[in-house]
Amino acid sequence: MGAQFEGVFCPSITIAKADGSLDEQLWGRHLDHLIEAGINGVLLFGSIGEFYAYTLEWKIKAVDFAIRHVAGRTKVLVGVGGTNMDEVIAFARHAEQAGADGLVVVSPYYFGPSDAAAERYFGRVADAVSMPVLLYNFPARTGSDLNPALVASLAAKHANIVGIKDTVDTISHTRKVIAAVRKVNPDFSVLSGFDEYYVPNRIAGGNGVLCGLTNVEPETFAAMHRAWQNGDEATAIMHARRISTLMAVYDQADLFIGAIKEAVRIQGLPIDVTIREPHVALTDEQRAAIADLLAS
Repeated sequence: MGAQFEGVFCPSITIAKADGSLDEQLWGRHLDHLIEAGINGVLLFGSIGEFYAYTLEWKIKAVDFAIRHVAGRTKVLVGVGGTNMDEVIAFARHAEQAGADGLVVVSPYYFGPSDAAAERYFGRVADAVSMPVLLYNFPARTGSDLNPALVASLAAKHANIVGIKDTVDTISHTRKVIAAVRKVNPDFSVLSGFDEYYVPNRIAGGNGVLCGLTNVEPETFAAMHRAWQNGDEATAIMHARRISTLMAVYDQADLFIGAIKEAVRIQGLPIDVTIREPHVALTDEQRAAIADLLAS
């Protein structure tokens, strides 16, 4: 059968108007661009989608719009993680009914659960739906790590937990997750959360990336993935070099989401680049630095 989720996936920015309402026109154009560029799937309400800052009702409306708009042209994943279990389950069930292709569930943050508590949390979400579930490990933000043994245990107990986004800034963690979980499920998808890890991820036996710069230059990521799949490693590495240069975009903002939104605007989509509070607006110097990096 092979992995269900393989390639390059985009955690889409959430595009709203200055008054805070959903910008269907520009978000629709952004999603069209990602699809036309050849991205393998989009994630609604990942970290870059500011999942933590919107109400459940707002997110449900946005998910309904995006799934309708994508209309099966690429995979749609929905980030449903949170700290209120009832809301997480309600959102997960809604995403399934709306026709999403999978859920992405971040570790419950602030409390930094033990392995036993994490098993219970992810298990409850997986049991509430019959659709594919991807774990989302981001210990720098959540305060706890989904270690290889825990990932393997969850995969063994829940047939619909079929992948993970491992946002850990070391490939050795991801490599150990791959080794542990593949013994349980050879088709388990392991995606890296850092853009520059596509090639190391694939060398380690992983399935690709789910990462933010895909919003900015989706063509580069799609071309890299195509080249890798075709055995043209030289071309894949050429694109990986470009991505390595672009990594500096993330450092040009108080919160990386603002840098990604500004980069999308510079690339030609006239979006409102405000991010939800709390945030610090970009300075003129930061905007100029992002423009220089994109032009390089």
